[in-house]
Amino acid sequence: MAPKTTLPISIRPYRPSDKASVVSLFRFGILEHVYPAFFKAMSHPDHIGVAISISVAGYVLGGSSYFQALLFGGAWAGMVYYCCHEIYMGYLNRKLREAMNDVQTHFLDNPNNNFWVAEMEVNGKSKIAGMAAVLVRKGGDEAGSHRSSSWNGSLTANDEGDGSYGELFHLVVSFPHRRKGLGSQLLQTSVDFCKEQGLSHVVLETSSPQAAALALAKKIGFVQTSSHSDTHSNRWIAKLARITVLRMEKII
Repeated sequence: MAPKTTLPISIRPYRPSDKASVVSLFRFGILEHVYPAFFKAMSHPDHIGVAISISVAGYVLGGSSYFQALLFGGAWAGMVYYCCHEIYMGYLNRKLREAMNDVQTHFLDNPNNNFWVAEMEVNGKSKIAGMAAVLVRKGGDEAGSHRSSSWNGSLTANDEGDGSYGELFHLVVSFPHRRKGLGSQLLQTSVDFCKEQGLSHVVLETSSPQAAALALAKKIGFVQTSSHSDTHSNRWIAKLARITVLRMEKII
């Protein structure tokens, strides 16, 4: 197990001066999932079968040409990669136009919400190494939850409260500072904030290729309660990328 970081870390609310660093970190945190998604998709039996079939067709049509076989197979792999890239790039662009374009208005103007950055000093300079945000969803607010088409149950189905909950967004840790406990600190800070608000549970959504995020959420006590395949992309792109969005919940 990697040692915990010994560098002093300050988890504080977002400031307007953080925007450039936060946007850069967010961009990295989203696009880094393209390759894992691609490899996960290409390892699926259906894609393996299609790749083999296309390669064989290229070999035959090319007059027993191995080059043609590789060319045809590579074209299929390139199409799958394009689909994975389009899903994450589309999500990134939407968030950059909306919430990440004005963090203050979207998150901090409402005292029920929050947006934190993890700041540390590296070589005498302040550096943002992580981020996380929480939006409070009121009872009956289904925005972002996708219950209508794929809800598989909830930890709070019989909750007698008003149904309000905290939804966690944009949990990102810069690559050099991972496996040092920073992700756990940001996630726990978000959970503690929701508990202080008197909410009964916390929700987060993550995509199936994000193995580290899933492991971290489970370590903190989140369990998967539903899944859906609505990535806001063309349905054929979503089908080829084979990316599933997983909803995780934690009772607090």
